Amino acid sequence: MSYPLETLAAVCERLAIVCKHDTRLPADVGTAERWDEADEPRHPLNGIVHALERAGEPVLVCAADMPFVTESVCRALIAASAGAGSSAPRAIATVAVAQGALEPLLALYAPEALATMRAASADAPLRATIATLDPVRVAVPAAVARSVNLREDLDAAARELGVMAP
Repeated sequence: MSYPLETLAAVCERLAIVCKHDTRLPADVGTAERWDEADEPRHPLNGIVHALERAGEPVLVCAADMPFVTESVCRALIAASAGAGSSAPRAIATVAVAQGALEPLLALYAPEALATMRAASADAPLRATIATLDPVRVAVPAAVARSVNLREDLDAAARELGVMAP
């Protein structure tokens, strides 16, 4: 978990981990705040909504299982959300796109996205819900948006990053 946090710390002033009440966090979360979201529904959109409500300002979202995210990708999302110039409106959603697919858990969301997110069906696919926001899309290498879900993935990621797997 520490690698995405280290990357986000380089581009964000405030860090928070959104998780369920029963989630046990590792010791290496540093100064990141813990924001407990509701236990139901169990859907990633719930965490994004909670973060936006709690922060009251735009939030840069990065899933904890994305160890390959880079500062440059985070900065690209932030820059793209601001628009082409100072007079351009801020985007309500700026989302990474890898191999043509939206990566909603690597994105920047503004509070103006809340109404659409709250109105989404609890069983709606996250990508479909986020697509309705007509997000600004930022192309990123697939390797950056890769998530680590299985023990084998974790071991491979640790080897690539040159660290020991937990």
